[in-house]
Amino acid sequence: MAKDYTGEQILVITRELLDSLGSFQGLNTDVDKYLPTILDPKNNFFMDRGAAEEDPTHKQLIPYVLIRLNGQFVHYSRGKAGGEARLHAKRSMGIGGHINPEDKREDHLGYETYMAGVEREIAEEVVIDGSYTQKIVGLLNDDTNEVGKVHLGVVHLFDIDGTEVKSNEDAIADLQLSSVAELKGEFHERLETWSQFCADHLSEL
Repeated sequence: MAKDYTGEQILVITRELLDSLGSFQGLNTDVDKYLPTILDPKNNFFMDRGAAEEDPTHKQLIPYVLIRLNGQFVHYSRGKAGGEARLHAKRSMGIGGHINPEDKREDHLGYETYMAGVEREIAEEVVIDGSYTQKIVGLLNDDTNEVGKVHLGVVHLFDIDGTEVKSNEDAIADLQLSSVAELKGEFHERLETWSQFCADHLSEL
């Protein structure tokens, strides 16, 4: 049964904009080439999520936060409470979700609005014991499947100075910490595609 997204507005760009900047498949670490244009308020806007999920002429902007603690990375199973039914039961390294109108700041739809959405999503989904630093390290695109065709991921790396990361909602199930070697090895085939792209390049991030 398809999830009802009635009334939800989410931040998008046009596929045409991504193509004009240079389409890619997988993980692209040339953040400066894409992010300033994508987060320019004249280039993004809110769209009905129900329409966006079926419209590959637009890309939904998704913060995809990798969390590193003591050299290990968070990963979890996507529970049925999660918003994207097509990813249920897959394991993911990415914490995050859509940018909504409630995130809007004085810059309208620019960097501050986007980062407010990132902070909200993190607070909703996990509890971090300690402080953290973060940086944006890449973008994700996968046009080989129906989910990927309508989403564009912005990869953040959170380095935690603390002792623990815990799930804060049912959609984040069986949260674990694993080494780069484990994520490239025993867990790799169980990861959703975006997480596989990230796992393959963790040493470069």
